[in-house]
Amino acid sequence: MLNALTVDVEDYFQVAAFESHIDGQQWDIYPQRLEENTQRILDLLARRGVHATFFVLGWVAQRYPVLIRRIVAQGHELASHGMRHVRVTEQTPELFLRDARESRLLLEQVGGVEVLGYRASTYSIGKDNLWAFAALLDAGYRYSSSVYPIRHDLYGWPEAPRTPFWPSGESGRGVVEIPIATLSWWNRRFPCGGGGFFRLYPYLFSRWAWRRLNDREGIPGVFYFHPWEMDPGQPRISGIGVKTRLRHYLNLERMEGRIEALLSDFRWERMDRVYASFIGDRA
Repeated sequence: MLNALTVDVEDYFQVAAFESHIDGQQWDIYPQRLEENTQRILDLLARRGVHATFFVLGWVAQRYPVLIRRIVAQGHELASHGMRHVRVTEQTPELFLRDARESRLLLEQVGGVEVLGYRASTYSIGKDNLWAFAALLDAGYRYSSSVYPIRHDLYGWPEAPRTPFWPSGESGRGVVEIPIATLSWWNRRFPCGGGGFFRLYPYLFSRWAWRRLNDREGIPGVFYFHPWEMDPGQPRISGIGVKTRLRHYLNLERMEGRIEALLSDFRWERMDRVYASFIGDRA
């Protein structure tokens, strides 16, 4: 069973948890650690012979074009994470369409490849802004991976399907949504698709969840992580609350080893290959 491995390419100071503490217009003054951390991921994937999908901010592509071309040259899929990590819930339909279109065109220009996929900042597409899927189609995308079908205080659409679906309501038409992996157990959904949950749970739980997903349910899943999660030495942001500090910094020193184990225990590929039958040639 091939699963989809994805990387959200953003630096530590760009995460949603720090929005109220860091002015986005001042990102350039913070120590930049993204290139080195992303290269660590590329080296790890190369050692394992694994290809992944990299959802890249347009802001990153503008500043690190050589890194973007390196991602493409090593056989990974290039996809969009928007221009500046702004949640869809904070944008009008017009602004979102402009942002989605601008980031896709920029990435295609820098990377020299077609960009098919999009991931919304902080999984901020849900039942209250379904118009975003139509905007993504207008912007030239074929698939989205912007829904985490769980209940969470920052994001989530718990009623959404756990497997790929067409928000248009008609199979094969429009942009297909490929949600982050969740485990269905005892009539409840448990997040197992990466991020802070992967650092919070013991690795044995994650391995059990993915084996159940692949072997018992017989379906692939989407896993995600960030370059900053591989960096326990990143600068600490002052003034943040206990909850935010716990979410961001918990078990960073264990992350690389856990990713190594995940790559060893399961099979992984780019999203456009794992879900080729859903993405197809639907413009």
